Amino acid sequence: MPTTEAFRLTESINRIVVSPAMAVAAEAEKLRQRGVDVVDFSIGEPDFSTPSHIKDAAIAAIQQNFTKYTAAAGIAPLRQAIVDWHQSQLDSNYEPAECVVTTGGKAAIFNAVCCLISAGDEVLIPAPYWVSFPDIVKYAGGEPVVVPTRAEEGFCLTAAAVERAITPRTRLLIVNSPSNPSGAVVPRTEFEKILGVCRRRDILLMSDECYSHFVYEPEKPFSIASVRESKPHLIIVGSCSKTFSMTGWRMGYGLAPRPLADAMMKLQSQSVSNPTSIAQYAALAAMRGPLDSAREMLAEYARRRARILSGVRALAGVRCTAPQGAFYIFPDFSARMADRGAADSAALSRLLLERVHLAAVPGEAFGAPGYIRFSYATSMERIDEGMRRLERFFAAAGAAA
Repeated sequence: MPTTEAFRLTESINRIVVSPAMAVAAEAEKLRQRGVDVVDFSIGEPDFSTPSHIKDAAIAAIQQNFTKYTAAAGIAPLRQAIVDWHQSQLDSNYEPAECVVTTGGKAAIFNAVCCLISAGDEVLIPAPYWVSFPDIVKYAGGEPVVVPTRAEEGFCLTAAAVERAITPRTRLLIVNSPSNPSGAVVPRTEFEKILGVCRRRDILLMSDECYSHFVYEPEKPFSIASVRESKPHLIIVGSCSKTFSMTGWRMGYGLAPRPLADAMMKLQSQSVSNPTSIAQYAALAAMRGPLDSAREMLAEYARRRARILSGVRALAGVRCTAPQGAFYIFPDFSARMADRGAADSAALSRLLLERVHLAAVPGEAFGAPGYIRFSYATSMERIDEGMRRLERFFAAAGAAA
């Protein structure tokens, strides 16, 4: 084990932690390797296969020797296809030069934050938040400023809350709608007000649209980029991971004003060089192909949402807001922690994994103690089994009392 001064780690890496969701998944995997049947609600990953026409495009790319370096910002046809897709689906108006293809949506967020945020800059992050937002900001040297939202209001961010949180040091607001972990969707009118606050106070708005096409009736896919003259204060982050069930392909993109897009490309050229060539051709087929698979997934997620909501809401003392998008529920277990001997939702999550082999991510990871996130991007059979285990877990608490 190296102990010399040469192996001293930087302040930037010591400011962050391993993704809590990945940590829970790793613990679940250890149990599976021992032969334990784990119901895994921890990772937000579609259980559907990547559509065949996308896989075929990747195979063709290999066979045609499209296996070399590409431009740092991605191949020109894909950048054009992304802006065309975003325009047709979400009514935006970007040029290929304002598009950077990245190794997943997370890389677009990371690159943009690292290009924009310096030591002491504040970044507003609504809570509950996706686990990586604060750590990415911390790595860049910035200070995450949490903007709380309320379960009673559907965890919906408001322009008034943003206005109250802004200080002279605020540089950026990150909004994830539909939200991971809550499934909250910011209504169009409120989103436009939020954009108005950002314009007036001269701060940037980053809109993470990873789940844009997984919204439940009466909601419809929406991008704040459809508001005209929004581009000077706006950064859009998108991903193929959820919409096209391409998580492992690591294909995302950023849409931004040209100076920022150029800076993101420059950073990418000195880090990963370019996104994987083969995956880019797969993404090109995704962007130019049909959305049938996304509609089929959404219909199935709606069925699963109804089942998992009914199961969790049947537990005494547990409250759960219905998600309007994505594929997570975020129930409040704060009233039930004491009767299981858990000091917090992190401890409760550990007990669920240890005693009934159910994996889920505690609310502390999302800035919401007392809550636990369950992903229902898994089969109905596993959801049913998970609900039986959850009921047994809390029934044992009642019997002990």
